[in-house]
Amino acid sequence: MGAPAAHGEIGEPGAAHPAVKPMLTRDLFAPMVHYKSNEPTKRVPMFDDQSPIYRQIADRIKTEVLNGTLGGGDQVMSTTRYATFYRINPATAAKAFQQLVDEGVLYKKRGIGMFVSPDAREALRTQRRESFFAEVVAPMVAEAKVIGIPLTDVVKKIHELEERA
Repeated sequence: MGAPAAHGEIGEPGAAHPAVKPMLTRDLFAPMVHYKSNEPTKRVPMFDDQSPIYRQIADRIKTEVLNGTLGGGDQVMSTTRYATFYRINPATAAKAFQQLVDEGVLYKKRGIGMFVSPDAREALRTQRRESFFAEVVAPMVAEAKVIGIPLTDVVKKIHELEERA
C-alpha cells in the first residue's frame, strides 16, 4: 500500500476528483470522523425529519446551482459517492438525482457521470420567482388588504427592510 493521502488529496474523506466540484462543503457536511485520527468530529445533522431525504438532497443541489457554486456543465458527485459520503442509502441518492434529471437540472453522460444542465440556473430562478410571487407576495397582498394596509405602505416597508439588509 502507498502512503496515506495528504490533506486535500484524492482519497481523503470528502475530497473530490479534481474535475468534480464539491457540493456544499460547509461545516454542515463535515466528515463524521477526522481522517487521520478517526476521532468523531462535531457534526450538525445533515438531514432533518421535515421532508424525505431525497427531496432535501435535490433541494441542496438546486441551491448550489442557484447560488453559482455549481455551474452549467459542472460534474457532480456520483450517486454512489454521494451515498457513501453522507451515509445514506444509495437508492435514496439515486432517487434525488433522477428527480433532478427529470426536472432538467442535471443530465447524464453514460459512463462519465452527471452534469449540471447549461440552462439549469435560469430555469430554477424562473421557477423560484413564480413560486415566490404565488406563495409569498400574493398572500401578503391579500392579508394587507384584509387588515387595511395600503399597498404603498407595504412597498415602503419593503424598501426600508432592503436598506437595512
